[in-house]
Amino acid sequence: MVLLSLFCPAYLESINQGGTAAGLMIALFAGAQLIFSPIAGKWADQYGRRKMIIYGLIGLTLSMFVFYGFSSIWWLYVSRIIGGIGAALLVPAIFAYVADITTLDQRAKGNSLVSAAMSLGIVIGPGIGGFLADFGLKTPLLISALVSLVSVIFSVLVLKESSTMEIKEFPKDEESMARKMIRYVSMPYFIPLIITLVMSFGLMAYESVLGLFVDHQFGATPQEIAIMVTSTGIVSVIVQLFVVDRIVSRYGEGVVLNIFLGVATIGFLFSLFASTYVFFFGITLLIFLATSILRPVLNTLISKMAGHEQGFAMGMNNAYMSIGNVLGPTLAGILYDMNIIYPFVMGLIFLVLTLIVTIIWQKRSVRKNNQIKLGEL
Repeated sequence: MVLLSLFCPAYLESINQGGTAAGLMIALFAGAQLIFSPIAGKWADQYGRRKMIIYGLIGLTLSMFVFYGFSSIWWLYVSRIIGGIGAALLVPAIFAYVADITTLDQRAKGNSLVSAAMSLGIVIGPGIGGFLADFGLKTPLLISALVSLVSVIFSVLVLKESSTMEIKEFPKDEESMARKMIRYVSMPYFIPLIITLVMSFGLMAYESVLGLFVDHQFGATPQEIAIMVTSTGIVSVIVQLFVVDRIVSRYGEGVVLNIFLGVATIGFLFSLFASTYVFFFGITLLIFLATSILRPVLNTLISKMAGHEQGFAMGMNNAYMSIGNVLGPTLAGILYDMNIIYPFVMGLIFLVLTLIVTIIWQKRSVRKNNQIKLGEL
């Protein structure tokens, strides 16, 4: 997806397409991922993680080969839909797999390693893709497709089913998808899903106007913008590899969640008063540091609360993230055209409300748990 966002504009221009086509590609990918994530999560519970991981990788591989092999814009749209479905199959199954092979105490570390792997791909992918683009605009797409094909083969040959080796040992799930979609609102992990949505919404809104903002406000060069984006990726990898597990082990998910929602909120607040590129750069690193910690922490919270519905819960998590990924840039772009500071004001308001809701939810959860313990005595 990162490679496409970098190289699509030039390629689309070469086939006489423009902004509308680029926007539709992003929307189709995110829309397919949003629609299929809950279903794919249920399938991961019903048929096993391994199958969904392999099918998801096949979908992403097919998507990249279609994008590479065709020049018709309609086939490119089909490619993005296939890719979105592949991502929907893959991501929930991966996090459910992690839940299966880790204990509750290891869960944060497992999720942070997966998140770090994703962040690392975002950091090194564009750099390698930029080098490969010298051999042709579509060369990065071909290499990406071949790498994805290798991952399919590797998964088929090496990946074992998680937890148990037999699919039949997964709990039977006879509940219809419609009933699950109605019931999940009352599940313990519903509030963490909402927080995931807001975090994705705010982060994508911030990212979508970042380059425009620093260019307009501080006259930042493309190189300075590239350094800022790359630095945020490096911070994400370092934090998720070496920090998340330690602070979660010491303070617990709830405390870490409150602290770094607060840090992200402060970051958005300070962004309203940034007067130099360096100051804004520092604020951006602070926001990405906070969200890099929040993402695996939220995944861990949802996983711990999901019980035997790991796949479905992670599917809903992926769906809510997709909603934020679609709505964030859309609203941020509209607000930016009205006033360049409005996207940051919007992010600040949403984060303040989320922090308040989170604190109230945690207090109620503690009160409820205490009442249950008293009842057992």
